[in-house]
Amino acid sequence: MSGNTNPREVARLKRKKRIRRKVEGTEQRPRLTVFRSDKHIYAQIINDVTGATLVSASTLSPEYKDAEKEKGKVGAAKRVGELVAQKALDKGIAKVVFDRNGFIYHGRIQALADAARKKGLDF
Repeated sequence: MSGNTNPREVARLKRKKRIRRKVEGTEQRPRLTVFRSDKHIYAQIINDVTGATLVSASTLSPEYKDAEKEKGKVGAAKRVGELVAQKALDKGIAKVVFDRNGFIYHGRIQALADAARKKGLDF
């Protein structure tokens, strides 16, 4: 586990391994994975068969910067969820499988997922 000694991070990585055993993105239903750091949140839609990232959005992407700022980190996660859903729908991706990447499904992760669902992404 890359020598990490932070118990929370070790627990997250164990959860991540457990989730990834079950969750796989295919051509018909790629994987929407999220990562959150202290400051930013990132979302990618990945086809695991080819290993290609089809769509990505984050708080660092230019589309996010151009949009009006959301208040707080949960608001930013909602905006990123809307962005990734819009980009996916533009590319013809309507169904995805959600990979929370070992993070507990609440707060920013839940806000991103709910915003993506509301925008029309099916998972």
